[in-house]
Amino acid sequence: MSGTPGRTAESTGTTVRAARVTPPIALPAPVQDLAVAAADRLGWRGTVLPEMTFLGRKVNVVAELLPDVHAERICLGHEPVTDRHAVSTWVWPEFNGLVPEQAVRITGVISVQRHWRTGLACTVPFLRYCDAAVVLPTPAVMTDDYVDNGLPRARAYGVAVLSAEPEAVVSVDLAGRGDRMFAGFDANYRWLGELAYEQLLGL
Repeated sequence: MSGTPGRTAESTGTTVRAARVTPPIALPAPVQDLAVAAADRLGWRGTVLPEMTFLGRKVNVVAELLPDVHAERICLGHEPVTDRHAVSTWVWPEFNGLVPEQAVRITGVISVQRHWRTGLACTVPFLRYCDAAVVLPTPAVMTDDYVDNGLPRARAYGVAVLSAEPEAVVSVDLAGRGDRMFAGFDANYRWLGELAYEQLLGL
């Protein structure tokens, strides 16, 4: 029951207007094409793998196959292990020297998104392991919200930002920070490496 008992509700004369819905900005090219163009523009070495979802974040991993380690794993019959729980034990001290070596070097991750907030949410957690970049449609980097909020945050984190045009033409809007110290291998990094290893072998 609303209102005060015994009183009649009165109209305030306020007109309620429907909020204008702004259509989302469309990506100017397929995600894979934009990610490949971004890696080339940034000069990242390695293969741009198909988009994957890792811990709820959509990214394209850029990785290099380590030939010596790959050859050794073939000889030992150590195929990629993508089970997260199994890989999580590989960093335990008692398994030191008993588990397969990392067969790929992860150069960086790229997230192709329509908005800078989603892009940073997807890439910032990977900065402890590698470089990261966000690709946004050009209209998205021309908004006041991006200039006032997105650009300073990306610069503070050290995430590269590229703007994308049709035909997968990309330009660097903000260069990433290359003087970062990366953390050591943990369970998530090993798992990411095995997923990337499986993707590389499947190409």
